[in-house]
Amino acid sequence: MLVLTRKLGQNILIGDHISVKLIKIDQNKVQLGISAPPEVAVYRQELVDKIKHFNYNATRTNHVHLKKAASLFKHFMNF
Repeated sequence: MLVLTRKLGQNILIGDHISVKLIKIDQNKVQLGISAPPEVAVYRQELVDKIKHFNYNATRTNHVHLKKAASLFKHFMNF
């Protein structure tokens, strides 16, 4: 891991097309601005972790419960 020290308003370049700028420092929070091409996905780590956890749990779902939920859904959609 590369560790850098930056001052407010300074940038970090990643390759030729990604720029990370230190926008704001407030108490123990840092605000970053990230400029990247549209084909480069930029996600917060906690969001990726939450999606992975959700997907993992979805694969562990009891199929009987899914069938009951689908049946209830069909019932309510017919009203």
